[in-house]
Amino acid sequence: MEKIKKKKLTMWPAIVHAKCPKCRVGDIYTKPIYSLIGQKIHDHCPHCGLTYEREPGYFYAAMYVSYAFIVAELVTLAVATSILTGSDNPWLYIIILLGVVGLLAPFNLRYSKVILLHWLTPGLHYHPELNKPLHD
Repeated sequence: MEKIKKKKLTMWPAIVHAKCPKCRVGDIYTKPIYSLIGQKIHDHCPHCGLTYEREPGYFYAAMYVSYAFIVAELVTLAVATSILTGSDNPWLYIIILLGVVGLLAPFNLRYSKVILLHWLTPGLHYHPELNKPLHD
C-alpha cells in the first residue's frame, strides 16, 4: 500500500496569500489587493465553509491592527526621511508620509483583517485534515 504524504501548509504563506485560517486553502478575498473594484471578503471559505465574519461588526477590531500598521509605517518613514534628506521642512514630511499611507491603505485594510483572523481570533485554529484538495 502506498503511503500518501499530506502536505502541511505553513502559516506564513497562508497569511501572505490571504488564505483561510482554518484550512489554509480557500481565499479570504474575492479580488487582488490593488483592484479597481475594491476588496470584498467571501462570506464563507470556498473550501471548508468557515464563516469569516464571526459575528456582526467583527471586523471593527481590525481597525486596531490597521492603526498599529500605520503607526509603524509613519515612524519608519519619518526616521528614514530625516536620515536620508536631513530636511527640517514639514511639507516634505507631510507629502511623503501621507502619500505612502495612501498607497499602503489597501495593504493595511487587507492584512489587518487577515492578521485578525489568523492570530487574534480565539478558538479559530488550523485543521490540517481540511487542506485536502476538492475533487472535480
